Amino acid sequence: MEWLDYLPPLMKGAWVTVQLAVYSTVLGGIFSFAFGMGKLASNRALRAFSIAVIEFFRGTSLLVQLFWLYFALPLLGQSLGVDLRLPPVLAGVLALSLNIGAYGAEVVRGALQAVPREQTEAAQALDFTPRQILWRIRLPQAVPEMMPSFGNLAVQNLKDTALVSLVGLSDLAFRAEQIRNITQDNTTIYTLLLLMYFGMALVLTLCMKLLERSVGRWRSGGT
Repeated sequence: MEWLDYLPPLMKGAWVTVQLAVYSTVLGGIFSFAFGMGKLASNRALRAFSIAVIEFFRGTSLLVQLFWLYFALPLLGQSLGVDLRLPPVLAGVLALSLNIGAYGAEVVRGALQAVPREQTEAAQALDFTPRQILWRIRLPQAVPEMMPSFGNLAVQNLKDTALVSLVGLSDLAFRAEQIRNITQDNTTIYTLLLLMYFGMALVLTLCMKLLERSVGRWRSGGT
């Protein structure tokens, strides 16, 4: 069957998409905790910086962020006499992770603030340091509450990886467009594309559900 001939190049593109999704989701998770906890920090400069980053990346288009990192940043570097060119993979991962990190930061902030204040006050009465309160009281309760939202963000991030094809990265969307331009078999190509993204999203959702259960058991074992 003709559509079977499309699978090898599409699978190569899917592998690139998987790598982009994994790298950007992990890095985005790190940014989420960094900016989310920074927004609650007592240091005004750190809090202001975190708020500025969150609002900027939530308030601007991911596509424009990607184009700025890949096309505009090198030009800025030239004017400064510095080489700021980014490989397509790095530009894609950075744009995706900063975007998901900005949205995830609000998830982290909300979950931390949802921890009852009485527990923090009790820990302070027991002479817990702010770091001990964070790691022993607040995070163990907040992290399980974050997981469903992080699962949704991870799936959204997977779908957003299709944008990196616009900077020449040979991901799934890029490979599909190449085949479509050659064969003009629009229906078959786009149907396969939909099914492959759907399949990857199902696998990612399952992985996030397993992680959510694991975190829930960790919380239960720690209480």
